Amino acid sequence: MRGHDVISARAVVLDSADAVASHVAAFLLEQSLKTQGVFRVALSGGSTPKKLYTLMAQPGYAAQFPWERVQFFYGDDRFVPRSSPDNNGGMVQDILFSRVPVPSGNIFPMPDSGDPDDAAAAYEAALKRVYGADHLEQGKPLFDVVLLGLGENGHTASLFPRQPVLKEKTRWVASCVPDDAPHTRLTLTYPAIASSRHVLFLVTGASKEAVLKRVRAGDPAEPASHIRSEGEIVWVMDRDAAGRHPEGE
Repeated sequence: MRGHDVISARAVVLDSADAVASHVAAFLLEQSLKTQGVFRVALSGGSTPKKLYTLMAQPGYAAQFPWERVQFFYGDDRFVPRSSPDNNGGMVQDILFSRVPVPSGNIFPMPDSGDPDDAAAAYEAALKRVYGADHLEQGKPLFDVVLLGLGENGHTASLFPRQPVLKEKTRWVASCVPDDAPHTRLTLTYPAIASSRHVLFLVTGASKEAVLKRVRAGDPAEPASHIRSEGEIVWVMDRDAAGRHPEGE
């Protein structure tokens, strides 16, 4: 099953974080244009995705992208007000959505108030409505593309070490309260991420080299090691993260 897990995943090694952002922007454009009907993307936070969203907001790119049939979701978010600089939904709104002709109904930010478990259930209900079923089905991916990062503690999305969410098998969205990072979070679970055509890990910077090596080897102690996809997983990384002897294109 080439490419369906972090060990067998394809690797793309590029010169810089800017090159990573450009590669992913081109990938999203290509995939969205060749897919008929609704195209669903789960977005990520972080510095490299910020570069990606800035590129997507450029007039030349925005004019080509099929905004009217792309639905945007989030892989995770901090459970803080959308006005907070720590909120991914607010960040993407400012950098990207406020600058392009995307219909407001195509944007699905995670809730930012109330009870976190209720908010997770509400987001899961929204996913089920667009998916058209209450259970994930093999051969019918929830997402066309899921964008993920990688933390130095091995987390991805908000699947943090030592948290109950790592054992979740049925829910699509859950809350998480990390013991080594601020803020309560909402996050897609492993089953929801696995219901995808493409999972792209965007990993940049020398500080990620050690954890990237562990996750690519499948170290079970790292939450990111347990990511699976019904389709393919691709590591898109810069040379600093990949280290001296990267495997890749």
